[in-house]
Amino acid sequence: MALDTGATGSMLNAALLVALGYDPALVPDRVQVTTGSGVEFVPRVYVERLTALGKVQETIGILCHTLPTSATVDGLLGLDFMRNMCLQIDFRVGTISLE
Repeated sequence: MALDTGATGSMLNAALLVALGYDPALVPDRVQVTTGSGVEFVPRVYVERLTALGKVQETIGILCHTLPTSATVDGLLGLDFMRNMCLQIDFRVGTISLE
């Protein structure tokens, strides 16, 4: 996943969510999302657990949207995952930490 401090919500590609056993097509909750290509309404799927940067969020809403293949990532880690934590990015050393 790409760390996206400009995204309010975390997002995963639909194919990945389906592979994990979730069916975005059956989810009634749709959220308006502004992307680089315009405004879209995408399903919000509540997953049991999301683990990233050594932290775990339980029952988190994940936006389902297919990112372009040129993005070379399966999704975006947004601000919703990092809420109430301290994100540190050290470009000199090349580290990212979440506390």
